[in-house]
This record gives sequence, structure tokens and C-alpha cells, in this order.
Amino acid sequence: MITNHFQIIFMVSILRPITALPMAPGNTVNLLGTSPEKDDGKILQRAKRGWMWNQFFLLEEYTGNDNQYVGKLHSNMDRGEGNVKYILTGDGVGSLFLIDENSGDIHATKRLDREERAIYTLHAKVVDKRTNKTLEADTEFNIKIHDINDNEPKFSKDIYFASVPEMSDVGTSVIQVTATDADDQTYGNSAKLVYSILQGQPYFSVDSDNGTIRTALPNMDRETKENYQVVIQAKDMAGQMGGLSGTTTVSITLSDENDSPPRFANHTFRLSTLESAEVGAAIGRIKANDADVGRNAEMQYSIVDRDGQDIFTIITDQNTQEGIIRVKKQLDYERKKTFSFKVEVTNTYLDPRFMYSPNPPFKDDAMVRVTIEDVDEPPVFSRNPYIIEVHEDTAAGSFVGVVSAKDLDADNNPVKYSIDRHTDLERLFNIDSVNGTITTLKALDREMSKWHNISVVATEISNPRQTTRVPVFIRVLDVNDNAPEFAMYYETFVCENVKSGQVQYDIIIPQMVKKSLKKHVFSHTFLFHYPQLIQTISAVDTDEPLVGHKFVFSMSFSNPNFTIIDNEDNTARIITRRGGFSQREMNTYLLPVVISDNDYPIQSSTSTLTVNVCACDSRGNVQSCNTEALLSAGLSTGALVAILLCVIILLMIVVLFAALRRQQRKKEPLIISKEDVRDNVVSYNDEGGGEEDTQAFDIGTLRNPEVMDAKKLRRDIIPEMLFPFGRTSPIKDNADVRHFIHGRLHENDSDPTAPPYDSLATYAYEGSGSLAESLSSLESGATEGDQEYDYLSNWGPAFKKLADMYIGKDTERET
Repeated sequence: MITNHFQIIFMVSILRPITALPMAPGNTVNLLGTSPEKDDGKILQRAKRGWMWNQFFLLEEYTGNDNQYVGKLHSNMDRGEGNVKYILTGDGVGSLFLIDENSGDIHATKRLDREERAIYTLHAKVVDKRTNKTLEADTEFNIKIHDINDNEPKFSKDIYFASVPEMSDVGTSVIQVTATDADDQTYGNSAKLVYSILQGQPYFSVDSDNGTIRTALPNMDRETKENYQVVIQAKDMAGQMGGLSGTTTVSITLSDENDSPPRFANHTFRLSTLESAEVGAAIGRIKANDADVGRNAEMQYSIVDRDGQDIFTIITDQNTQEGIIRVKKQLDYERKKTFSFKVEVTNTYLDPRFMYSPNPPFKDDAMVRVTIEDVDEPPVFSRNPYIIEVHEDTAAGSFVGVVSAKDLDADNNPVKYSIDRHTDLERLFNIDSVNGTITTLKALDREMSKWHNISVVATEISNPRQTTRVPVFIRVLDVNDNAPEFAMYYETFVCENVKSGQVQYDIIIPQMVKKSLKKHVFSHTFLFHYPQLIQTISAVDTDEPLVGHKFVFSMSFSNPNFTIIDNEDNTARIITRRGGFSQREMNTYLLPVVISDNDYPIQSSTSTLTVNVCACDSRGNVQSCNTEALLSAGLSTGALVAILLCVIILLMIVVLFAALRRQQRKKEPLIISKEDVRDNVVSYNDEGGGEEDTQAFDIGTLRNPEVMDAKKLRRDIIPEMLFPFGRTSPIKDNADVRHFIHGRLHENDSDPTAPPYDSLATYAYEGSGSLAESLSSLESGATEGDQEYDYLSNWGPAFKKLADMYIGKDTERET
């Protein structure tokens, strides 16, 4: 029945809509159930309207002591009988929101902040307490937190930094500062901000709507004031009374513009320098001031007077912006003592906006006066360097040239001259110390050295520390004093049986000719019936005539075999006069050639040309020229290789033979037979030191032969074998030795002076039971004459020789 009447109830609800829910507290919502109505005499059953709401409203920041009342839920199913239960679920239920399950009243348990959360979504439903049957279906609704003006505007920064060019126009934008308000911007004026300036007028202004700061005064000069502190306020409630506000500070700096020209504080500068100042040396600094900074304060200086430009130059120190005046040309006190010139300064980078301002021009000038101070300068030579010419073969003491130096100071001190002998090690020249005349000490030879470079020193007599050096280049002129000679050593030959007029040439065929004549066979050597040329000779002369060399070649006497023809180009040809040369007749011909020059006086020399008669093949190639050549030519490459192999084999045999001889020379072992009775004897071939020599041998071995090892190594030399083979002596149970050792051990243990660490003690004990008793004279009180050696004869044949020696001595002594 509820379903049948839902459409009619919905139309009623449209015609009679429920008004908007009032602001909390006091929000009440009725949950309408069904109720009978009459229509034209018919009984109609009105359907349940269901939920007729969707949100509650609640003010934030509640300050009461009790829980804040949000609203009330009520259903028509609730007859007041207490059978209905209201259930609330959703955001914050149980912690922020509570509902009275009997009455449907909703309360907020805590103070709510819209800036933390503006809307809470909850769900409500109605159930029967007894049957737990749902009477009203679960429906969603919202609790919206209404904003109050509880947040002041806040700027993103406490301090802003900005800059604006100086001399900017009014209204130039500097920076925009913005503040934010956490209150609801869609509700009331809680978040509507208005900007104002609290500090910084009249220099700056702020746009009240967007917080843009602009310049308010024209021609703000950085040089007058550079930094400004501006305080900006942002106020909500559209700036009305009672609104909240926040402030921030803006630090504004006027950036520099090139609006200030450089200026000299002093328009006259006085400097002084010594005349000895080197070119490029700094003599002083001048400074102009510029109120600008950085790039706008960079300056450049220049000298505008012609007088100063030739002698001085000025540059700018980039660190200090000072003008550094330097010497451009060598100063001379004797020529000019003072200089005056004008220096101009301008900015390196100019701003066109300020170049035509009513201010003075962007440059300044000052006068600079430089005083030159006199110094004692060294002498000055009239020339530097000197170049002097002298003929070779000039006699010692001949005049070479003159050098001159002068002291240009006011005192004009006299000067003396000398030659630096480090530049004239051969002592070829001398100089007059007064007038500077250079003479020769020895004759000069151009062929040995064409130039002589010496240094002449001029020194003030009154002040020897003032010296000057000048190079003197002495050129030795040529004199025709050398005869020409062959340009090289010539190896000239003529073939046996060569016909008169045959010529030997080594011809190089060009590549193009080879291609054109490729069908023919060519040889490197050809026979032509040209003039009988066997050699072309030339000459050299160490002299250097002005017109060049001209040599004349001739024979010192007529030769029936050869002749010479002068080519008149400093060369000559040697040709044969006959044919049929034979080594049997003569294998060598000596031709004296006379070579003369054309200089004055004429010099000539006779050089000998050796012509060898050689055996040639049919093509003119040389086979041999003498007996030695025949021998060398007759040995082929194979023969040379065979000879070399034989020599190597002989060397190997010699080396092998030497190695074998060396092996045979090695020391043979002392003991050859294993049965030799001396196999326990080690021979060192040196003389012992007697019984007191305890380094070479172990004396204990002599005292007790029974305990001797098979082999004992000497302690004073390095043995031949590092680990010799030793036989272990048989160990006997000697009670007396054991007793002796225990006694010595007990003495050492009870000795209070013994060292506290393990130590080695050595004792000599012969033991008892020796047939020969003791052979040692140690600890023996008897002399040699008191001893009897008859017992030696009882020892057997092995001691016969020893018995004869000692018994014989006793007999002789008694006799």
C-alpha cells in the first residue's frame, strides 16, 4: 500500500516543499510515515515520504562548554513508544558526532575547524529495537561547517628582496607580493583581502587588489639612497573594521645605472722618475672617482697631448680603476727635464639615456707634470754595433778600426776602453785604452775564420761601475793566398784494349724513353765513339774573389797516353790519346794536372790524377783493375760464405777444446780408493797453530779419539761441501763421561753467577780406559826428558815408526 500511494505523496511534497533546513543548532528532520486521508469519500493510505533532507549546517569554532547541538532526526515511524532506534554511521561518528538513539538528537563533541575539514558525510537509518528490523532505509547526508573569520592573511615570505633601476619612471613595477587567507572565499568577506603600504611612502605605492609595488617618486638616485624598507599589509573583510591583517617587509635596492660621470678630485698631478727608468716601467698613478659601481664605474684613461703621447702611455688598472703612467720611450735628463701633458678619463660603457642630460659631459681631464731626475749613466758608444773590415794576412800591429764612447752626463767623465777577453780567446786584437783604436796582435787568416766578434767595454774612469759593452764585428777580407786543388778524390780507370776514341759512360735511360723503346734491350753502360773522355775533373779554391772563380787546367808536360781539355767552366776532361792499354805493360798511370786561378796574385797547384788500367767485359763494365782486384773479383758470394762457415767451425773447436782442458784441470779428489786407511782424514793443506790453535781443529778430538766424528768441518775456513756425509760414531755407555757431565751440570745449576738463560758450556774430558793414556802435554807436570816411550813398541806395527822416533831420541839423549 505504501508503494501505491508514493506518487501522490511526492506530488504533495512538490506542492508543499519542505523549506530549507535552518542553521544549526535546531536542525530538525521529520521522517514521515504513512497516515490515512480521505479523498472524495475514499480512504487513501499516504505512503512514507522517506528522507526529506540532505545536509545540516554547523558553525566552526564553537566556544560553549557543552556539546554543540547539530540537529535532530525524526521518523513518523517513531510513535513515542520507545520502540524506534536511530543509528548513525560515517565520518567522525563516535569521536566527533554522537546521536541519541532514542530521540535522534545529534551533537558535536569537539570544536570543529572548517580549515581542517569543511564537510562530513554520515549515514542514518531507523530500526525496530525489538526485532532489529529496518524501519527507515540507510540514507546519506552531510554536515557542512560554516566559516567564520578566524584566520588572518599570511604572506609566503617574511621578507621579500627586490630591486629596481635608479632614475626609473613613476609607476615602474618593482615586485608583487601576495597573501593567502585560509577562510572560505565563497562565503562572505572573510577571505577578501585588501593591500596597503604601512612604511615606504612616498617612494613606493602598492596596488590594493593584487599587491604590486610600484615606484611613486621620479629620479630616485642610488648615489643618494640605495636601500629602502617597505612594509605591506594585507587585511581581510575587504579592509573593513574588525578584519584580520598580516604584514610583510620588502627590502628594495636601487640598482646602479651609469648616470654619474667620472671626476678627478685633483686636476693637477705631479710625478717624478729617474732618467734610467726602463721602457714599460710605471712611474706613477692617477685616480678619478665615479659614484657608480660595477661595470658602470669602469674607466679608461688617455693622453691627449702630442708631447706626452710620444714619451708616455697610460693604462687602466682593472682592479683599482687607477690610471698607470708608463714610460714609452727612453728618457734623457740631458735632453729634457720636465714633461707636461693632459690626461682625459671617460667611462668604458656609456648609457645613451644620460649622455645628453643637463649634467656635465661624461668625461673629465687633468694635467700631469713629470719631472726627470738625473742619474750617473754609463758611457754611450757612437754606434751600436760596429762593423769593421780588414784584409787577411795583415801583419801584427796593423790598424783595424776605432770605437768611440762618451759620458753624456753633465760631468762628462773620461772613458777608458778594453776588450772582453772571453770574446777574444786567441788574443788576436788589442785596443788603445785612451782613444779606442783597435789593432791586430796576430796575422789573420780568412780561411780559418771569416768573422771575428769581440766585445769592447767602455768604463768611466771616475766611476768604474759605469760600464757599457758594444759588439764589434770584424770581417776578414779575402786575399788570393790559396791555390786551387781537386774538388774531390777521383778514381779514374781505362779499359784494356779500348779503342782510341771509345768513352765509358754510365747512362740513365729516362722512363719515357724506356716506354717508347720497350722492344729493345738496354744496358747501363754503353760504348760511344765520342771524344776519348775517361774523366771529368773540377777544382775548388778556399779564396773568394769578388768576380768569382775562374780555373785553368793544363798538363805539366806532354803525355803520349792522355791529354786534358779545359771546358772553361771550371771543369776539364781527361781523354786518351791511344788505345791498346794493357795491365801487363802498366796498370797505373800518374797524370800531373796544373790548376791555376785568375785572381791577383795568380795562385796555381799541381795535383796528380791516378789512372788505373782495368779489365772490362764486352759492354765496358769493370772486371778488375789490379792483382788485388782480381783476387776479390774472383771470389763469389758462395765462396765467401764457405770461408765464413769454416772460420766459425774452427772457433767452435777451439772453444770446446778450451772447455775440456779446463774440466781436466779441476782438482782431483784426495782419496781415490775406498779402502784407503786415510778415508777419515780431511786434508786442508795448511799449517796449524799448535795446541793453542782452537779455531782450526777441535782439541777435544785429540783428547778422546773414541768420540771423534767421522768428519769434522774446520771452523776457520769454508768447507768445500756444505752438507758433508758423516758416519755416526758408535755410542758407548761411558759411565765416567756421564758422571762427569752430571757433575758439571750440577755445578752450573748451583752457581749463583751463572746467567739466567740457557747457555752452552764446553769441557774437555779425555775419559778413562785409553790404551795410549794421554798424548797431550796439557796438564802434565813432567818435562819431555822425564817421559819414557818404551810402551810405544808394544802397540804394534802401526806405531813402529813413532816408537823408533821417540825411543831413538831417548837413546841419543842418554848418550
